[in-house]
Amino acid sequence: MPDVLEERTGVPVLVCDPAGPPVATTEAALDLIGGASFGGAEVVAVPAERLDPSFFALGTRFAGEVMQKFVNYRLRLVVVGDISAHLAASGALRALVAESNRHDHVWFVPDLAALDARLGGG
Repeated sequence: MPDVLEERTGVPVLVCDPAGPPVATTEAALDLIGGASFGGAEVVAVPAERLDPSFFALGTRFAGEVMQKFVNYRLRLVVVGDISAHLAASGALRALVAESNRHDHVWFVPDLAALDARLGGG
């Protein structure tokens, strides 16, 4: 399935295909941002498996670059899926995820049902 724009709990969300191209560069992130902006999305839900492993290795600074791009373009980034192996390997990543989930710009959720709950205020 291609990336698809869906309304979820009243919010336009670009739901990215797990089998889509990997997000391994800031240019790939900008491609998602462009597609989301063109379609009128407010949120981009990216499956964790589409993110390059360097996203979860905070020393690379790739996650920070990607998250900053989304903030700059006023889009919410949501990483969807199981990232427990990455969390187990990095205390810094655990702290980033916890802090991000306390705010509104970047969320990490286990599945789309959890995204719907967050969007719906649950």
